[in-house]
Amino acid sequence: MVLRYADKSFKRDRDVVLAAVKKNGESFEYADESLKCDRDFILTAVTQNGESLRYADESFKRDRDVVSTAVTSSGFALRYADESFKRDRDVVLAAVKSEGRALYFADESFKRDRDVVLAAVTQNGGSFEHADESCKRDRDVVLAAVTEDGVSLEYADESFKRDRDVVLAAITEEGMALRYADESFKRDRDVVMAAVTQNGKSFKYADESFKRDRDFVLAALTQNGESFEYADESLKCDRDFVMAAVASNGVVLKYADESLQVDDELVATAFQ
Repeated sequence: MVLRYADKSFKRDRDVVLAAVKKNGESFEYADESLKCDRDFILTAVTQNGESLRYADESFKRDRDVVSTAVTSSGFALRYADESFKRDRDVVLAAVKSEGRALYFADESFKRDRDVVLAAVTQNGGSFEHADESCKRDRDVVLAAVTEDGVSLEYADESFKRDRDVVLAAITEEGMALRYADESFKRDRDVVMAAVTQNGKSFKYADESFKRDRDFVLAALTQNGESFEYADESLKCDRDFVMAAVASNGVVLKYADESLQVDDELVATAFQ
């Protein structure tokens, strides 16, 4: 972005501008107008960073070769393409295969297109947010989305939040997906353990009964000490329990009652 402050001679220098664009497509804003109207240069620039299409002459946003090259480099370049390309299946598919979240910029018809949505969520599960409700009821699409990004379970049809296989696929990828699972799974010992094993912070969403369960809490924090943050306060104040906990994972001491955090024996045990 220092191109903004460079001498005009450098803003006309193809090598300098390409080096800047390669690092940050936004820097093309500061290139000389002569380069923004040079088709050969534009093709080279969008090959390096598709999002540099944003600052190209408007004519290139209607140029199929330029747009196709741009969205292949960076799917988000679809945002800057002429509206006609947002209705072009080949261009949209190239965009979502490069960056699934580019689905947001596609014509609404593609958000109902199973193949396009499947390509998008396979690349980036978070793009599932932008899919049509019909795709959110499609089991294969849902599984593809949560396998890539577990927390995309948030956008699935409610029926899948009660589907054990889908929920397990989601929390295996990201334990925090437990937040969006049906309440019954937050009381399911195996599911909650799988979640906290992947991400201890997911213990926040477990049923309160687990947060008071000494055996469960100890097993969870052995896998991930961060899970102790959400344990019941009674356990955080229980010196014997905290001693057993820090013996298995020293990091839990920072979540214990403040009085125990300065206990010399506990500190020594935590740092062994």
